[in-house]
Amino acid sequence: MKLLSLFLLTLLATLASTAASFNLPSAQRSPLQSSSKATQSFDSKTFLPPTALLASERSSQNEISALTIPSGGSTEAKSNLGETLQVASYFLLWYLFNIGYNIYNKQALNVLAFPWTIATIQMAAGTFYFIPMWLSGLRAAPKLSKEEIKKLFPIALCHTGVHIGAVIALGAGAVSFAHIVKASEPVATCVLNAVLLKEVLPLPVYATLLPIIGGVAIASMKELSFTFLALGAALLSNLSSAARGVLSKKTMNKQIGENMNPQNLYAVLTAMSTIILIPLMLAFEGTSFFPAAKALVAAGEFTNRSLLALLGLGGATYYAYNEVAFLALGKVNPVTHAVGNTIKRVVIIVASVIAFKTPMSQGSIVGSSIAILGTLLYSLAMNASKEKK
Repeated sequence: MKLLSLFLLTLLATLASTAASFNLPSAQRSPLQSSSKATQSFDSKTFLPPTALLASERSSQNEISALTIPSGGSTEAKSNLGETLQVASYFLLWYLFNIGYNIYNKQALNVLAFPWTIATIQMAAGTFYFIPMWLSGLRAAPKLSKEEIKKLFPIALCHTGVHIGAVIALGAGAVSFAHIVKASEPVATCVLNAVLLKEVLPLPVYATLLPIIGGVAIASMKELSFTFLALGAALLSNLSSAARGVLSKKTMNKQIGENMNPQNLYAVLTAMSTIILIPLMLAFEGTSFFPAAKALVAAGEFTNRSLLALLGLGGATYYAYNEVAFLALGKVNPVTHAVGNTIKRVVIIVASVIAFKTPMSQGSIVGSSIAILGTLLYSLAMNASKEKK
């Protein structure tokens, strides 16, 4: 009953957050939110999930607001207070959903060691959210041609790699260790940008990779729950995420489809990734998940309802934290974005250590701290580089 209540709370909170984004005055909406029927344009800033794009557009939103909202008076003070509270609530939900996802995911993987099946269930859970919204008209449905779907397919493939890599890593090792390794994603991003896009970044950006690499290396050597599978899967997730961003730059610099705002873009990728995962799940694990789940229920550890609730919560919080992250990061500048992402990773590591009583050695704590600090410095250095350009 408790799991079911949390599940309903997750869905209601997500719907409320999404509704809030639709109720913004038109002058405060980003260009991607201003018209649900207009054909959207994606430029070289586009990364996936779409939170980074909206974060980079925040400055233009501020300029529009400055031109359309009168200054002075208590109305402005109330507006600023309301804006602050709204952003704070988005960040709080983003962190809570992310913590919830990692905990529910790990709990499910602890009792059912079927990462491919669980990853597929989690990915498919999002379809029960956005498809009804499209059918009911609460959100304008995207319109894509076959050629545009083909263009999105490599990005969806990378999106699939990000998710399955993370799920396998969480199942093979501690949640904290998976997130320590995932903090090294900027290294993969720099390498792929240099190889595929011939993009050479300023020296200060490359310098920030040293503490990231060093910190992850220290944490890996001292990690009490270290496994090569967890390390390899987390690195696969990082590589897939970096490739997703590079492909976004190369292939999505022109208009694509209709009603393809960041929320719908993420929904389309979710649907495509679900289709990709189903045959892979059957190839790697077949249908053995279902007799294993039946045996678990027969042993009295779960009821059918509680097991379904656990799996449903994992899927709901996975999609919810991405939706709320879009709302949160779309309202702040890139520096706040970077700090928020860094704090989020620390919060997840601490919460997982408390929830699962995972022991961390002193070396692991030191290494993870260095790696996460390096990730923050990398984000700040990248932002400074973009501002110079």
